[in-house]
Amino acid sequence: MEQSTYTLTFGQRIVYSLAFSLIYLISLLPFWLLYLISDLIYLLTYRVIGYRKAIVRKNMRDSFPEKSQEELRQIERQFYHWFGDYIVETLKLFSMSKETMHKHMVFHNAKLLEDFADKGQGVALYLGHYCNWEWITSIPLWVQGNYFGSQVYHVLESHVMDKLLLYSRHRMGTENVKIMDVLRCIVDNQRQGRPVIMGFIADQVPFWNNIGHWLTFLNHPQTPVLTGTERIARRYNMACVYIDIRRVRRGYYEAEFQLMTPTPKQQPDLSITEDYFQRLEQSIRRQPAYWLWTHNRWKRTREEYDKMIDPETGKLRF
Repeated sequence: MEQSTYTLTFGQRIVYSLAFSLIYLISLLPFWLLYLISDLIYLLTYRVIGYRKAIVRKNMRDSFPEKSQEELRQIERQFYHWFGDYIVETLKLFSMSKETMHKHMVFHNAKLLEDFADKGQGVALYLGHYCNWEWITSIPLWVQGNYFGSQVYHVLESHVMDKLLLYSRHRMGTENVKIMDVLRCIVDNQRQGRPVIMGFIADQVPFWNNIGHWLTFLNHPQTPVLTGTERIARRYNMACVYIDIRRVRRGYYEAEFQLMTPTPKQQPDLSITEDYFQRLEQSIRRQPAYWLWTHNRWKRTREEYDKMIDPETGKLRF
């Protein structure tokens, strides 16, 4: 597992120990009881607090102008129900056995990844904040072979929360790689003769100086997107694979590995990024309630970008 580059203070160690103990005890509860807790989370976040409800409604309204008010409200309620499920399912990961996970998170077409690993080619896995992305870390339960399985993660400001997430995301056999260590990780493993299969969540809103492209996504014609995954895939000739996830029923998901391209260097510039967002949009439109609608995805505009970024250097003007 990727080790933390920081040392918890005495107070942070106490907080971590208490938080870990509480989360672990909660995770031991059976699913039916966890989903009762999820129902309470729904009542609290949706009915009482109205957590980010204005952002959720605007995102859905702008993304699905063809849907009626009644349809949008139904999707909204389904989203907040699922959001509670996502929280308790993530907690469950702290003690969930591999056998149980194997039943609840099913992957199809795993041979696709195994074939790339067998011939020594790395794979860039594209996914989004859709369905239960934390459970995607269970890929090693389905994909066999000599490879380095990992996911990219951003270090959290809270060292306690960061350490907790490192623990849960490591349990099913994948490694956590900090975003600044991705290139070194790929090179080091290639030298050891191990191809890297690495998951990238690339649908979050970029910082101003990280915007690599603008495209149409969910009815938003000027959506700023990250292009780092495509650049990495091209540089190291990693096959690009999209993970198409669907929710079968409460607590059960299925995912299919879909090949985008085995030859990224031969594809037109930015075409892989555009392909990814088209596939993600198809997944969302199929089951719209299970994307992270609370995320203020379209808060950056092209007009603001043009004012803030120098077109010659690509850096902030001020």
